[in-house]
Amino acid sequence: MIAFLDLFCIAAISAGTFFFFAGTAGLLRFPDSLTRLHALTKADNLGLGLIALGLIPRADSALSALKLIVIWVLVLLSGASTAQLIGRALRRGRK
Repeated sequence: MIAFLDLFCIAAISAGTFFFFAGTAGLLRFPDSLTRLHALTKADNLGLGLIALGLIPRADSALSALKLIVIWVLVLLSGASTAQLIGRALRRGRK
């Protein structure tokens, strides 16, 4: 059972790292600011969620696991709000 848990943690953290790198590649490769912003926010939110999911089984207590979830939710909310504000500013600047 412990080996399965280790494999799950490694797989989730590796997948999260992959999405972080994919978001970085989108940031560097896409042509305009709105598509870069979309690639970065979507990939980073998923990447952080997978990393948090991989760390939860290794948490010392239920409180530590809850803190990981709260951090992920706060990053989701702040990332979405920030992306909306940046996108709105970019749209207003184009007109």
